[in-house]
Amino acid sequence: MNAVSVESGSAETAAYGGLIDAIGGIAAGVLAIIGLTGFDPEGMAGIATIVLGAAFLVQAAAILSEYAHVLFQAGAVSAPSDGVAGDGLAAMFLVGAGGIVLGVLALLGIAAAVLTAVAVIAYGSALVLSSSSMRALYQLRGQHTLVASRNGHELLAGQMASGSAGIQLLSGLAAVVLGILAVAGHLPRVLTLAALLVMGVTVLLSGSALSGLVLSFVRPGQSLRARRTG
Repeated sequence: MNAVSVESGSAETAAYGGLIDAIGGIAAGVLAIIGLTGFDPEGMAGIATIVLGAAFLVQAAAILSEYAHVLFQAGAVSAPSDGVAGDGLAAMFLVGAGGIVLGVLALLGIAAAVLTAVAVIAYGSALVLSSSSMRALYQLRGQHTLVASRNGHELLAGQMASGSAGIQLLSGLAAVVLGILAVAGHLPRVLTLAALLVMGVTVLLSGSALSGLVLSFVRPGQSLRARRTG
């Protein structure tokens, strides 16, 4: 396998992962809205919890794939180790898998309100921990691109990455607060669904930002498959 195929494969994984992540965010948001209208709120919360858990796994895998691409392009020796934001990605993997399990248990009728609220708290914590991963990815990617040679798409991607970090942090904190209130018994269904809606929108924005970040570094005249190292 040559350098071109490795690079194009990882880039496609990140770009399509961001797209799938955005679709998952839309689905979770729609399910939360349906639940808030009064149609089977516990069932909608359980399904939305599973969808968000899968979206977290996809997003973590996509970001990790793009990190692998950047490190492969730059060489493992020259790449900085402090820009990988590994703690946030590890949290997304663990929380995503755990959230899927909690969502399945909630659908089975096992303390649905409590389990979905706990999943919301875990998701919110993961958003807070991983809020800087997108910006760190952009900074790491930009270290191997001369500032003078950056185009408008790359600069816009940097703004999207920074904005995504702030949105993830705020929505994560809001989800944690709403989840804690739901566990305490204050309108658990409504607050859990509201938190799932907020996080669904956040996942939609972060997935779109990830796809935009990857595609922004494709030079004019290049296809994603033909992007070359250096």
